[in-house]
Order: sequence, then structure tokens, then C-alpha cells
Amino acid sequence: MARPLLDTVETFTRLAGHNRVAMLLFRLGDRQAFGINVFKVREVLRRPKLERMPSMHDLVAGSFDYRGNTIPVIDLAAAMGYPPMANVDTAHLIVTEFNRSVQGFLVSDVDRIVHVDGAQMAAPPPALGYGSRVNAVTRMDGDLIAIVDVEQVLASVDPRAVEISERVQQAAHLQIATNRRLLLVDDSLVARTQLVDLFRKLDLDCTVAKDGSEALQCLRNLAAGPESERVALVVSDIEMPSMDGYALTRAIREDPQLRHLKVLLHSSLSGVFNEAMVARVGADRFIAKFQPDVLATAVLELLPG
Repeated sequence: MARPLLDTVETFTRLAGHNRVAMLLFRLGDRQAFGINVFKVREVLRRPKLERMPSMHDLVAGSFDYRGNTIPVIDLAAAMGYPPMANVDTAHLIVTEFNRSVQGFLVSDVDRIVHVDGAQMAAPPPALGYGSRVNAVTRMDGDLIAIVDVEQVLASVDPRAVEISERVQQAAHLQIATNRRLLLVDDSLVARTQLVDLFRKLDLDCTVAKDGSEALQCLRNLAAGPESERVALVVSDIEMPSMDGYALTRAIREDPQLRHLKVLLHSSLSGVFNEAMVARVGADRFIAKFQPDVLATAVLELLPG
């Protein structure tokens, strides 16, 4: 079942740039469907034999040899508040590449790949109780689908401080920019926190938006206000509900008041495919998450001065 699912991934690449995304649906122990961007998925396997050390994080079910490399396996069911899957023989393993690292996620069952319209995705109401580990919800055939914030799950297992080199910090302090204000757009709370911390270390003023629609409205409001409050650069995630980073970039380029803005797309997805889409929608740069020095250097290069 798993292999045919992934054999169809290439047929979904044309969705990107049209505010649509392909999601791999899976379950964690009941009828509730969860989703993850299919481009983060390398492979789907039956649960392998796992090795576990007592010092591992509670959410790490163990590790195993994946194509010659030892990778951690996170019990996604346990991370989302469901009964653990570590000892369930029928569990499935979703192998993902995320933020330049490879890891597996244990789930109960893998369903199918579906097309999701970004405009139909929205932040989950607090009353649903998902907390910060779900960054969007949508409906498919009447059923609720919760999109997992993988960055939040990974940060809970391996929190990483934002560190930039002394060389880059010195370059930031020496740079004389005519405008040091930027707009950060990301639907992940973890990513927003990391990036705001990074930009503060660069002595940059940062306005925050949670998705492309909010960002576009913010930019239009700023464009109508005092010039001193306008931003010079937009740093945006790509995969977001409501309006993704590609659609946001295209909207900026089509707006006479905004088209001059520099746009840097920042994503956990990497590769030639992203680079081609960056050029197609008119973004100025693409940086794969999360490389603080590389991102900081690109931001400093794009700021006017």
C-alpha cells in the first residue's frame, strides 16, 4: 500500500504555486485524520524493529537503520496525546526529511494522498484542544483534517537555540541600511519564535504575520500609512494555510504598491523544485530551514543600503 502512495508524489508537484498542496493523510488511533505535506515524506514503512536507549526522550520510540543511516523514530501518536505506538506491531512509519534532517514518525495507519486548497485551510480554534502541534485544519468530504506542525513536534524533542556566528553579527552591526524593517510570515509558532530571536540579534525590526493572507493585508495597510513604518523585505514560509508563500509572492509582484519589495522564501522543503518555483513567482531568494548564518546573511544582502 505504501509504495503506490509515494509513486504518485510527482503528479502533485504541479499544485505548488497555485495555493494548493498535496497532503499524506494518516491516523493516530481513532477516526481523526491528520495530514503532513507529501514533499516532506521520503517513504512509508511498516514499523521496523527499534533500538532504544534509556536516555532517549520520552517521545522517541527508538532508532533504526534506514538505508545505512541511523535515524530517530518519534512516536507521533504519543506526541499528539494518543496511546503510544512503539510496541504496536501494526503501526506504520513515515520517514520524513525536514529542516535538513531525516527522522521517522510512528502512526497508526496511512490513508491516502489528497489535494488540499490552501484557501480552505485555517488556524484551528483553541476550543478544539490541539494546542500548538496543529497549525491548520480543513475538511475533506465532510471529515476534519488536522495538519501537524512538525516543527513544533521536533522542537519538543530536540529544542535548538538560535545561534549566529560573530562574523555575521559584526556584519549586521556595521551595515548601514536605509530601512531595517521586515515582515516575517510563518504559520509555525516555533519557527516564528526562532526567527524573531534571530532578527533581534541582527538589530532588525520585525513585524509578524501567521499566513499569507494576513501578511498581504498587513503590507497593504503599511503601504497606505507613513513611509517610516513600511517594510523593505518579506521573509516568508512556503507551506501555510489560507495563502501559501508562492501565492503571497505572486500577489506582491502583481500589486503596484508592493512589487518593489524584496521577498525571501524560507522553507523546510528544499531542492531544485523549490528553486524553480521561486524564480517562477518572482521571489528574490530561497533558503532552506533552518540555517541561521545563511538566512541572516541573505537578509542583510537583501536589505536596501
